[in-house]
Amino acid sequence: RDTAQFEVRDVHSTHYGRICPIETPEGPNIGLILNYATYAKVNEMGFLQTPYFKVNNGVIDYNDVRYLTASEEIGYKFSQSSVTVDENNKIVDELITIRHNYNYVIDKPSEVDFIEVSSKQMVSVAAGAIPFLENDDANRALMGSNMQRQAVPLLQAEAPYVATGIEGDIAKYSAYNLVAKNAGEVVYVDSQKIHIKNDKGTTDKYVLRNFERSNQGTVINQIPIVKLGDKVEEGELIVDGSSFKNGELALGKNVLVAFTTWNGYNYEDAIILNEKLVKDDVYTS
Repeated sequence: RDTAQFEVRDVHSTHYGRICPIETPEGPNIGLILNYATYAKVNEMGFLQTPYFKVNNGVIDYNDVRYLTASEEIGYKFSQSSVTVDENNKIVDELITIRHNYNYVIDKPSEVDFIEVSSKQMVSVAAGAIPFLENDDANRALMGSNMQRQAVPLLQAEAPYVATGIEGDIAKYSAYNLVAKNAGEVVYVDSQKIHIKNDKGTTDKYVLRNFERSNQGTVINQIPIVKLGDKVEEGELIVDGSSFKNGELALGKNVLVAFTTWNGYNYEDAIILNEKLVKDDVYTS
């Protein structure tokens, strides 16, 4: 850490789709502790791979997903996921931005070999949860993606009005939540357990965690989101954990915020709170 120079810590072009260029600590470990990008995976040789759809003569084959390492990308041409596509999966734009050997050029869609699977492919899950990320300054995005991990569970969680679409996936794959092992029908539900009679005729029993302490000193509490008689699919979310609401990540509240000066009371990043926010326990954790 003491000898690591700027070159070691800096973002590299081969990070694209494999390591997030945004989420990293702010202190002496900046650029040394890194996070996986959203779709990155490790192959059997230990190299990081990122997925692409194959493109043949300007037509995208959504059934042909290829995971490539950085060295395997050399020589191929990659299109961004934001290009316009018609009902036959053909790219309709006459000219598009293409990444070729880590340089960006303008070329025809017929020249493209692969297309990115998602606009979130470049960033980590935390950075992907920031709405309008492309309009943010990179330093503030770094702070935002790190600060999401410092959010404490509120008494009353509330799903965000403005979201990126990744919130449901975060809830589904979170260790704080439970998903149905098999498809079936809910035959018993209370605050402590859920019983689901599956299609095989047996009953799956789920024990909920109530008011347990997490390693960070916050509360772990699971609330059922299924009702008696509900039909559930395999892999469907059946509880809301702390900081989740209706199967979505819910770290904060939807409140009206004004950016203005107010008699000097908000000098040096101070904020003025409405008394109602305090009385109604809106931000009480």
